[in-house]
Amino acid sequence: MATLRRILKTLSSSVLQSSRVTYESSGNYIKQFKPYKSTKLIALGTAGFGVLYFAKSFVKGNEKLLSFSFPWIVEAKDIKENVHKPHTRREARFQQFASLEYDGNVFMTPQDFLESVTEENPRPRIGRIKLSRSDLDGILKNTPSLSRGSDKLFRKLHDKGVISYTEYLFLLCVLTMSSQRGPLSKKNKGKNEPHSGFRIAFNMFDTDGNQMVDKREFLVNLKQEIVETTLLVHFFGKRGKDVLKYKDFHRFMENLQNEIIELEFLEFSKGLSTISEVEFARVILRYTNLDKGDVDTCIERVRQKFINEKGISFDEFHKFFQFLNNLDDFAIAMKMYTFSMHSISQEEFQRAVKVCTGYTLSPHIVDTVFQMFDVDGDGNLSHKEFISVMKDRLHRGARSHLMHNQNSWDAFKACVKQEMRSL
Repeated sequence: MATLRRILKTLSSSVLQSSRVTYESSGNYIKQFKPYKSTKLIALGTAGFGVLYFAKSFVKGNEKLLSFSFPWIVEAKDIKENVHKPHTRREARFQQFASLEYDGNVFMTPQDFLESVTEENPRPRIGRIKLSRSDLDGILKNTPSLSRGSDKLFRKLHDKGVISYTEYLFLLCVLTMSSQRGPLSKKNKGKNEPHSGFRIAFNMFDTDGNQMVDKREFLVNLKQEIVETTLLVHFFGKRGKDVLKYKDFHRFMENLQNEIIELEFLEFSKGLSTISEVEFARVILRYTNLDKGDVDTCIERVRQKFINEKGISFDEFHKFFQFLNNLDDFAIAMKMYTFSMHSISQEEFQRAVKVCTGYTLSPHIVDTVFQMFDVDGDGNLSHKEFISVMKDRLHRGARSHLMHNQNSWDAFKACVKQEMRSL
């Protein structure tokens, strides 16, 4: 028993010393907190697991006694057995972060979703929370209407919401879509203007072409079972009779993109109005498939260049990530350099960005990007390597060969439906 006490003491201490980053829904910064009471509960739960482990060795085969004394551990066991083995990286990540279960199905909270796209691992927990019908009804009852949406919607909802797996895939696709129209030639300017990714997605949901999407159209296109979720109530109201118009659809998607961009900036700014060039490089390179050694080399080049850091503002940061959502248009603009097989200068890079987005990135942020990828120090950039690495970053390390063209419905559909085929 003395050995057992020492083990439990060590486990409890290690858990209580941990802390996590929490997103403040009402503030513009991220703050480091001391362990919550819930963290202490984790410690107690961990200790309880140790007790259970030793108890099982003495009460072997007495399942009824164990389930009566420790119902939470039996529930965790049941959850593990009920959830099927994931077939894709995205499905695995969804199951890793999803903290809710209802009627045998796994769901995310809005906070789970935010953490899944900004954190490497989910926060510590013991099993999933099993919702009853009354629990689900209570959550959905407090879902805000579409008119009350904002770029802090997911942070305000926090854990008071349910998101299905198909909706998770839909939201991930939203994060990679362009809100800008594609590049126009001078010859065809004003004629047959290419649509943005947002508009293409909306038009494909709008199967009857009446410029409105109803709940049935949305469910059919997502291939989602009729289980009420926060997103469905937010889009179509508590009775499911509301319709989704393009301006509302566009605002929701733009708000979601802005919310994620702001979260990533706040994570590294620590309450300041700027982040350092080195921290910007870290943000850009995480979720890419570069080797750790290559990442460290890129960051070190930036560190050496900007010893006296100038800092990157949120506006500069925001514009760069909006540009990444136009990466395929940028690749089209770069085709002329592909034929001539030479790297590009900062001026050529800026011009291509302006063509595909309509705005200009700050010279400082372009200089920082060039320092990251300018391996031979000649002041130019290999745009092929840049585009390849940035596509990995855009899709957060889960890029598929089917996701090669953001401004087509095929890409959007593939992003969601290819994952569903494996279920």
